[in-house]
Amino acid sequence: MKKMLLQALLLAILLTSSFNAFAQESNSTVKGVITLESSGKPVHGATVTILQLKRSVTSNEDGSYEFSNLPLGKYDVLVHLDRVPDVVQTVDVTTSSPIITDFQMPLRVVGEQVVVTASGNQETSFNSIQSITTVSSLELAEKNSQSLGEALDHELGVAKRSFGPGSARPVIRGFDGDRVLVLQDGDRLGAIGFQSGDHAESVDLLSVERLEVVKGPATLLYGSNAIGGVVNAVTGHKNANPGFRGYLTGVGSSNYYQGGANAGLEYGTKNWLFWGSGGSQRTGNYDTPIGRIPNSYVFNVGTNIGLGYYTEHSYYTLSYTYDKKRYGIPFNQAEDDPEVVFLNPRRHSLNFTGGFRDIGKFIDGVQFSLQYTDYQHQEKNGLTDEVNTSFRNRTFTYRTVFDQKRQGRLSGTFGFSGIYRDYVSIGEEALAPPTTQKTFALYGLEKIDLEHALLQFGARLEHTSYNTTPLTDRLVRDRSFTGGSASVALRVPVWKGGAFVANYSHSYRAIALEELYNFGPHAGNSTFEIGDTNLKSEKGEGIELSLRQSSSRVRAEASFFYYRLRDFVFLAPTGDVDQESGLIVAKYAQGNTRYTGTEARLEVGLARNLWLVSGLDYVNAELRDTKTPLPRIPPLRGRIALEGFYKGFRVVPEVILAKDQNRIFPTETRTAGYSVVNLTASYTFAQQHTAQVFSVSAFNLGDRLYRNHLSFIKDFAPEIGRGVRFTYTLRFF
Repeated sequence: MKKMLLQALLLAILLTSSFNAFAQESNSTVKGVITLESSGKPVHGATVTILQLKRSVTSNEDGSYEFSNLPLGKYDVLVHLDRVPDVVQTVDVTTSSPIITDFQMPLRVVGEQVVVTASGNQETSFNSIQSITTVSSLELAEKNSQSLGEALDHELGVAKRSFGPGSARPVIRGFDGDRVLVLQDGDRLGAIGFQSGDHAESVDLLSVERLEVVKGPATLLYGSNAIGGVVNAVTGHKNANPGFRGYLTGVGSSNYYQGGANAGLEYGTKNWLFWGSGGSQRTGNYDTPIGRIPNSYVFNVGTNIGLGYYTEHSYYTLSYTYDKKRYGIPFNQAEDDPEVVFLNPRRHSLNFTGGFRDIGKFIDGVQFSLQYTDYQHQEKNGLTDEVNTSFRNRTFTYRTVFDQKRQGRLSGTFGFSGIYRDYVSIGEEALAPPTTQKTFALYGLEKIDLEHALLQFGARLEHTSYNTTPLTDRLVRDRSFTGGSASVALRVPVWKGGAFVANYSHSYRAIALEELYNFGPHAGNSTFEIGDTNLKSEKGEGIELSLRQSSSRVRAEASFFYYRLRDFVFLAPTGDVDQESGLIVAKYAQGNTRYTGTEARLEVGLARNLWLVSGLDYVNAELRDTKTPLPRIPPLRGRIALEGFYKGFRVVPEVILAKDQNRIFPTETRTAGYSVVNLTASYTFAQQHTAQVFSVSAFNLGDRLYRNHLSFIKDFAPEIGRGVRFTYTLRFF
């Protein structure tokens, strides 16, 4: 396998150097005016980018922009304004005559999205090889933003794993834990939310521009931990736009006494950009139709400051992030002596990035990133404030990406990345010994733009090693894993605005630290865990088929996926119960699994100002040898909504549906189906340099009692009851 992957990388480089440049230079010009859709006023300071050429300009005071000396070809032109949905139009440059392309910036959610996570470069979600879900800052402000899982729950293909609101984490197509990678601007967070059901991810949701979810294996670019998918929080700060711009967001809710605010400011002058953002948010215990859930409160605070230096062909940024959180773990009030626990994670992160562009050689651009993160949290007794367990996780990551100069029909990227991790835990749930982890990887991703199709292929080779320091008499041993991932995909237009995408992937995952070394009671996973240092790395094959449509009145996608994983690691109950902790004894075991599922979304313009929005997703996963369903797999789910807008008004009634989950692991219980009705209404007051958004979201209007099948505590902690959330956002530019 290693030999095959190395041959694939060499082939990619040889192919790159063998193509001749076919692009024809011309004196073509693309220009136009950018205005706000609701008011018709010009937009100053918007960033206009030709995605294929990676050329950007900024709109003037009158909203005008201009590109000159463009090669002949077809291009996607993106207009981006912080905290406003992107707009994309396709421009066909066939002559030297000026092409007039005007843009109207909408303040609604429905529309084509531009993403960066799937390929490392900006592209439309329609053109992306992998299926992607995006959530904008406007949507995030209207959602439950206590945690990443809460904010993404019921997005297409995404559910939430939960041990209470503060620790909810996204599950992608049934994949959880170490198989779903969470990033911020393409870099790892350095937190340990993947390690346990009661651990949270450190993302300040009110400060990000958007969340991007890549569904399916994303291991080529981001590593073996992305075997199930990637969630990337995008913050921006990519250009030195002159003058001041910023935002202010305030949130309040009736059900759990939510209150929070977040603000950010950018200032650009000549080649420099300075920015800062920060905020805080708190919620109390949430109410359900059967009463209030004790110890379900959440408090978080965060800040980010940075500076950047930008020239025509290079950029450098330095930023510092601090976030701190405190949240409770809900307990069962029916128990005689329930344990009251809260966690207080905090994170310091220092990030240095840079790059060069338009070099004009075989390597046309370089991007690099260096990041140091110091994360720690304590699990404390909520009655005595006594520390039960302390966790410290320090990581240093580095990443370099080389962009190849387009050679005829061939383009691509290749690079390397690495991780150094120092992990220590002390106390009752110090299940693993102090361990250092080292990971290094090489990868390449190539595209051949054929006349009527797009072919993408790539490979990654990765090595991971663990070195332990035993603190007890229990025997442990160091381990190392080397493996590779590869993929090939084809995208073919089938009709005007339609495309068919086929994607095959071979994936590899190094075994996680906790799967190798854990030994002891782990309340966060409700088991007494026993790791196995003899586990082999996971390997799998996957096929995904998608049919897409994007036009002015219809946007749709239907996907089918099938994954087979060999030596899949899971917690297998032994049938014993640990007498001291009362938890089920479970060993990390391996077996062969199969994941099959489908996703579909349909957005139809019923009238000029009215859209029908719907979605459906389903996952069926089991151990192939015994036909045993895997634990915490989401049921069949659906969503149907109407989005109506008139001038500055927007109204979105929706119904969320889920079927009962009867396919359950031996230690699980059945979860009933449900339907929940929500309503969001907003008004946007837009002017040339400011936009104000007033929003009201009424959730669970019927006060429906329902439970999340992926929750560790669903039996005594159902989902939130009826409530109203108020949001105000001010955006100035």
